[in-house]
Amino acid sequence: MTSMTEFLEKCHEDELKTSFDVLDGLLSHDKEDLVERVAYLENKVHQQQDEIVCLKSAVADIIRRLSSVEAVTHNNMIASRTHSRPTLTRPRSMAALPSSRNKSHLNALDNVNVMSRRNAPSSSARAPPKSSRHSPAHSLSKWSSLATSADMSNSLLTPTSSKEPQWNQEEGSIRLPIRGRVVNLFTPSDLTDYDISKPGEAPSEKLQLEWVYGYRGRDCRSNLYFLPTGEVIYFTAAVVVLHNVEEQTQRHYLGHTDDIKCIAVHPDRIKIATGQTSGQDAKEGKPQQTKKSGSPDGMNGDSLPHVRVWDSVSLNTLHVLGLGVFNRAVACLSFSKLDGGQHLVVVDEANEHVISVWDLGREKPHKITETKSSTDPVLAVEYHPLENSQIISCGKSQITFWTFEGGSLAKKNGVFDKYDKPKYVLSLAFSDSGDTVSGDSNGNIYVWGKGSNRIVNAVTGAHEGGVFSLCFLKDGTLLSGGGKDRKIIQYDSTLQKTGLETEVPELYGPVRTLSQGKGGLILVGTTRNCILHGSLDLEFSVIVQGHTDELWGLATHPFQHQFLTGGADKQLFLWDAQSRTAVWNKEMNDAVHSCCFHPNGGIIAVGTNVARWLVLDLSTHEIVSVHTDGNEQIECIQYSPDGSMVAIGSRDNYIYIYNVSDDGCKYSKVGRCSGHSSFITHVDWSEDGQYLASNSGDYELLYWTAASCKMLTNQTVTRDIKWATQNNILGFNTAGIWPEGADGTDINGCCKSHNERMIATCDDFGKVNLFAYPANRPKSAFHSYKGHSSHVTSVSFLFDDSRLISTGGKDAAVMQWQVV
Repeated sequence: MTSMTEFLEKCHEDELKTSFDVLDGLLSHDKEDLVERVAYLENKVHQQQDEIVCLKSAVADIIRRLSSVEAVTHNNMIASRTHSRPTLTRPRSMAALPSSRNKSHLNALDNVNVMSRRNAPSSSARAPPKSSRHSPAHSLSKWSSLATSADMSNSLLTPTSSKEPQWNQEEGSIRLPIRGRVVNLFTPSDLTDYDISKPGEAPSEKLQLEWVYGYRGRDCRSNLYFLPTGEVIYFTAAVVVLHNVEEQTQRHYLGHTDDIKCIAVHPDRIKIATGQTSGQDAKEGKPQQTKKSGSPDGMNGDSLPHVRVWDSVSLNTLHVLGLGVFNRAVACLSFSKLDGGQHLVVVDEANEHVISVWDLGREKPHKITETKSSTDPVLAVEYHPLENSQIISCGKSQITFWTFEGGSLAKKNGVFDKYDKPKYVLSLAFSDSGDTVSGDSNGNIYVWGKGSNRIVNAVTGAHEGGVFSLCFLKDGTLLSGGGKDRKIIQYDSTLQKTGLETEVPELYGPVRTLSQGKGGLILVGTTRNCILHGSLDLEFSVIVQGHTDELWGLATHPFQHQFLTGGADKQLFLWDAQSRTAVWNKEMNDAVHSCCFHPNGGIIAVGTNVARWLVLDLSTHEIVSVHTDGNEQIECIQYSPDGSMVAIGSRDNYIYIYNVSDDGCKYSKVGRCSGHSSFITHVDWSEDGQYLASNSGDYELLYWTAASCKMLTNQTVTRDIKWATQNNILGFNTAGIWPEGADGTDINGCCKSHNERMIATCDDFGKVNLFAYPANRPKSAFHSYKGHSSHVTSVSFLFDDSRLISTGGKDAAVMQWQVV
């Protein structure tokens, strides 16, 4: 009786366990569906925000037009009554009309929320105007760059519905329409022979990509190789870098238009295949019917996910595969080995992760076959080096053995038998005998017999955490790279430890990929976007360093070939543009969003995303002083030309002014500039250090007297001020940098050269553009350069104008361009 009870209890427990397992699976599935749904809704909201802004702008324009019509009607009525009954006085209600009209006009515009690509962790990301500080009466009493209702009734000006910039001869100003609003840009009083219809010419100078700082190891794998040319090949952003470590030179393949996700080297070690994600204008791998307003390129075939096969010696593109075929992005790819690289296998990032085989042996490559791989992510795919018909892929909860015969792919899943099935199979390698070796997220290394889908040998617990990379060296030994433990361990041909192992310093991060380097050296790519080289019995040295998250902070040294970068990864780097290396880097407590050099060159100021800004000594890296202004992100920070003052532009709509003494070490607050109705984006100082010009998120251009923090509204003064820098993207000298139909957020920054011959801009389309300075004519000609795969956040010339530095947003890349 007791045994029967125990049996029933056990059965009941098994049923409950099975029910719980099923329930867990359903909950996990529901969670994934919920995450996908939320992501879809977030994307939908983002797409509709621009439409809402356009609708609000249209409503504001209608209100302005109605106000103008009402004014004309009422004025006619007054004139008629005055003519027929001259003894009557003007009614009070009519005298109050202009005020009421202007109020309705301003309120309509103030309700327009302006979106920006800048990081804004705070709740006031769109910074609505504060009525207590910006009442309509106050806004009318000050001079503003925004057109008022009175401007609308001026017969010399065209309505705001016009998308073309307009020249006002009487006022000497350009009316530049941006996202439904008109910005008045006043010309210098000594300007003669200005013709708005004549586009400005492109500069005689051009840019050439000289160096790329960074490597994409944080989320890509198997992307580091050594070539017979003596170069290390890897990628970051939309650039494939061929880096000669001994000669400290780089070459660059620039055929891609967006993020490169994977790379494969042909058996001849000369040809390279690289795959990219879909362009910024492509969704789900298909072209959009409409392009983003202001985009310089629009939608084209090269923005779709595709594979490029190219020559690493000449850098010429040989083939472009898969335009309109691949979905979302190319996840991984591999050349066939035994037939001399006649075939290429590719896996994309569609929902079913389609695997396809391409014939490269003909003049025009073509797809032989394709099939659905898995609904789970696929992380790697490799052609077997000794079995030409076998392909192995791995990813989430899978290792798959494919057989390519008769023009089709047959599939066999790996059988784990008594071994634990991992959540992810992370890495693949092949022994000299033809066995397949895999590393997984449980820290285990499994050996799969040649031609088999079963495990024949195992090293359990090889690493604490995942085995991110496996690499067989020329001497037959195996190297494994750990994620969590950051260890590199060597095994002999029987998978016994040789006793050689090392640990990558925490500064450089966990191992992402391992590769055979020159001679007996090993190349190590890390998840913190660093590349090391060395050997297990000697120390590793760093050859590439980089940021790992979005970059906004950039500043160039006032008299040396050095520059500073800071990002959301809390890292602050000082780089040397001549040696092309990092001089030092410091981890900050908060994300860095802005930075600048004191004119003496020995002090730097750094703005963070938590309203705190710090002053550091450049040589010791030590903090000299810390200040907090407001409770929002520090958007920009700039010293006056003589270093006696500093201006801090905040996301709380204020500019804070400080006096600076003791060679940049002591600071005393002067006050704050109040008048902007949105967050501060850029600040410029006048050459004499008396005045400031500032831009804000709602496209205002305002001027200030620095010593008093008072707004400067006298146009006869502001139009003739000589500015030391040109950081403001809105101004008369930058009227020509705006593309037709720009929505205001397309251009993220600009910088004029010190010789005032050029002005460089950076935009949301991954482009660095070079104009002649001043660029004061709309539709000015320019040179445009690609390399970044995300919005370019900042540009700055070195002190001698020999080079231009640019920083990427999400691509976290820093690029150095030589002026030629």
